[in-house]
Amino acid sequence: MKNYLKLIKLDEYSATPKYLQIYNAIIQAIESKLIEKDEMLPSINDLSIGLEVSRNTIERSYKELKKFGVISSVNGKGYFVTNTTFNQQIKVLLLFNKLSSHKKIIYDAFATRLGNSAAIDFYIYNNDFNFFKKILTEKIIHYSKVVLVPHFIEEDINAYELINSLPKEKLVLMDKLIPGIEGSFGAVYENFEHDIFHALTQLIEPLSKYNTIKIIFPDNSYYSKNILTGFLNFCATYTFNYEVISDIETEKLEKGTAYINLMENDLVTLVERIIKENLVIAKDIGVISYNETPIKRIIMNGITTISTNFTLMGKIAADIVLNNSFDHIPVPFKVILRKSL
Repeated sequence: MKNYLKLIKLDEYSATPKYLQIYNAIIQAIESKLIEKDEMLPSINDLSIGLEVSRNTIERSYKELKKFGVISSVNGKGYFVTNTTFNQQIKVLLLFNKLSSHKKIIYDAFATRLGNSAAIDFYIYNNDFNFFKKILTEKIIHYSKVVLVPHFIEEDINAYELINSLPKEKLVLMDKLIPGIEGSFGAVYENFEHDIFHALTQLIEPLSKYNTIKIIFPDNSYYSKNILTGFLNFCATYTFNYEVISDIETEKLEKGTAYINLMENDLVTLVERIIKENLVIAKDIGVISYNETPIKRIIMNGITTISTNFTLMGKIAADIVLNNSFDHIPVPFKVILRKSL
């Protein structure tokens, strides 16, 4: 039992579920010949106590190992390693800037597409460059691929330098393509300026009944400034009155205004104020929300969204990993017109 506790180290800071950390640790130990064929694994109860996790966590880890064809169970005896000749898994370090509804969609699509072909260690750095740097500096040596969503609240010149120093054969950029990164690396990304311009172009007819379009772009936001560039270009091209605001809570809601929100909290605040002030959505106030999530099909009988296809982004990122591709692939942007406009 003591040896297994040395082999299986749980990282409390990792966003990777503990059952997957245990699964990955056992796979890696088998690959390193630290666990041999026909070796008996600890019982569910013993490993649960030793690692201080629930029995359900261990059961799920063993279930995944059985599904992968690595271990088998013998009634009354326990779990045994029955296969050590499986194809070596790709080891992926996955770094997200935050966890949100659409980030979960990306993660689920990415993990599902990889299946048992890869072991994923998942971290969330909360837009904090220093934490991002610490994770990369300490851990990248252990991975064959590192998949990054590079969004930071502060100026990202330091992030650019750090990312540019990474081994490019390991690097996959997701969501944002940073200019100036040299060498051959994989990327799946949004074209922020182009995407919002063309999305709003598709909404010219419903937008034409509003006097002004306002985009809620909070101060100190990690969102790309290219979104603002595309928005301003659209308003100038099609002669819409516009305003960039940073705080919807203090904004005076005026009839004849269409609002574009980026952050989910701002959408909640905006909808609450529309209801409280007895304004009529799609008549007095129009609402367009960035990033499609299932709940937006329901809020206020449907919120109009402009959004990247997050499921496709996750799948493409996984394909880049599996194929060791260095392609740069933009993800299509789509408009879903609902009753909020």
